[in-house]
Amino acid sequence: MNMLIVCPGCGAKNRIPTDKKHLTPKCGKCGVSLANAPVSGIVNPLTDGEFQSQVEQSSLPVLVDFYSPTCGPCRMIAPVIATLAETYAGRLLVFKIDTSSQQMSASRFQIRGVPTLLFFKNGAMVDQLVGAAPQADIERRINNLLD
Repeated sequence: MNMLIVCPGCGAKNRIPTDKKHLTPKCGKCGVSLANAPVSGIVNPLTDGEFQSQVEQSSLPVLVDFYSPTCGPCRMIAPVIATLAETYAGRLLVFKIDTSSQQMSASRFQIRGVPTLLFFKNGAMVDQLVGAAPQADIERRINNLLD
């Protein structure tokens, strides 16, 4: 099984065998280390400190799921978000951020209820969806990002 990692330096897509990730792979195009780069195709956990470098400086569109581990609708939508991350691998990065422990980002974007999905393109927030929306609604917004 391979992971798809987008290089934070040049934006090149790198396929890394899952069993080789521990070897701190480097980008095949520019040689930048991919050790801390987000993986496309999975939901990556995110902290306040990583928000700017991982989301706002991403060469790919980004979906950020603001959630709380004690929230029922958040747990209900989590498998949908994971499926979408897999479906849009290589074209979209997906992150999740726990609002109970990462409060700076939640405050910055005025997150008042969870789940809240924020959609970013070229480092700017372009759309927002509050609540456990159906998969079709989320996909429509993702497709708008990719156009």
